[in-house]
Order: sequence, then structure tokens, then C-alpha cells
Amino acid sequence: MRTFRRPCLWVGILWLGLVVSASADPALQQEAREAQRSQAELQARIDAADDETRAMLEELRELERVERRLTRENAELAPRLERQAETLDRREMALDTLEETREALPELQERLIERLAQWVDNDMPFLREERQARVASLRSQAGELSTVERWERIVEAWRTELEYGRKVDAWRGYLGEGDSRREVDFLRLGRVGFYYLTPDGRAGRVWQADTGSWAPLDEVQRREVRNGLRIARDRRAPELLTLPISQPLERAGEGDA
Repeated sequence: MRTFRRPCLWVGILWLGLVVSASADPALQQEAREAQRSQAELQARIDAADDETRAMLEELRELERVERRLTRENAELAPRLERQAETLDRREMALDTLEETREALPELQERLIERLAQWVDNDMPFLREERQARVASLRSQAGELSTVERWERIVEAWRTELEYGRKVDAWRGYLGEGDSRREVDFLRLGRVGFYYLTPDGRAGRVWQADTGSWAPLDEVQRREVRNGLRIARDRRAPELLTLPISQPLERAGEGDA
């Protein structure tokens, strides 16, 4: 509005002159009123133009703010979009090889089951019937389970075998066949030591992996096995046991791997 102040002042002076002159002439009075209306209309148009200009300036400022925000958001989104693109590329590559993996999976499962069976047969003979039955169930259920379910069973069987090498266990079971079959207490120290004692504690042996047979224990060793049985059954505080081992430590370590 400051731009139009001087023209408005001249219009006002002109209008005052017309008013003075119009006081003596009706025609001049009419012209003065028309001049007044023209001046009011001009002022209204000036005000409207000024308001429109302010609105356009505000709209321009808002557009500039939006542009800055979009630029900032684009800068933040660019790295994320790049990571998503890389992930999609990897997934596409995985899908390309999925069919080959599906074809190879049954053969891989069979190899794992066969290796597990050999592991059980060549390992110390603890819980052998239970472990062989676990392997046999994997073979017998081949047509009953989906590929995913069978895979889960195989992994669980391997996990169970690996856990045997990390635990101390004791149980009562049977040793021998036919007339020589007798009840004994077994003690297993991971895959390092495997022992048994008769219930009366007068006889005991240690399994020797090198010869695949049981070797007798003397009285001191039988007492250590008895203490180990109590520790495994939570009847005695853990302590160091002095016992012969069943197989070399290097081989036991390989079994736990």
C-alpha cells in the first residue's frame, strides 16, 4: 500500500477542491460524489491486489519449505533404498538357486542320516539301542514327513548326539545277552569315560575304545566310579575324579565337534 500513497493524496486534494466548488453547483456535487466512488473503488482494488500479493508470497514461502523438506527426506531415504535394492538382488539370486537346492536336499538328508548311523555304531556303546532307534525312525518316516519336518528331525538327532559329549550321565541298565545278562549302574563322562558298577559295587569296568572291550577296575577306581554316580545323580557335590579314560582325548574332542 505504501506505493500508492502519493496518488491517493492527490486524489484527496482534488476531491476536496471539487467539494468546495460543488457547494455552489449541483452538477459539481454529482461529479464530486462520482469521484469519491471512483476513489473508493480504486482503493479497494489496490487493497485487493495487495492482499493477493501477500497470499502469493506466503504460498511461495510454503512451497520453498516443502521443497527443503522433500530434499531432506530424499537424502535420508536414498541409503535405505540402496540397501533394499541389494536385499532384493540377494533374494533374486537365492530364488534362482532354490530349485537346485530342493533337488539336492533329499540326497543331503540321506548322507546326514548315514553319517549319524556310522557315528552311533563307532561310538562308545552307551544307550546304543535308543540311539539306533532314533536313526531308524529317521529312515522309516522318510515318506511320512514333509521335507522341512524331516530336516528338523535330522537336525534334532544330531543336536542330541552332540549334547552327549557335553554332559555327565548315570542310569541303571542291562549288560550282556542271554544268561550273562545282568543289571548294572552306568556312568558316562561326556565321551571321555564310560564305566559301569554292579549294584553291590564289587565289580566294575571301563570301556576301552581302542580294543572295543571292557577292562576291569580296581577297588580305588570303583570307589571313584561310585562317587561319580552320586555326583551325576545330585547326591554328592561335584569334585575331581581320578579315573582311566575310555579313549584318547584327541578322538573325544573330534566327537564333540
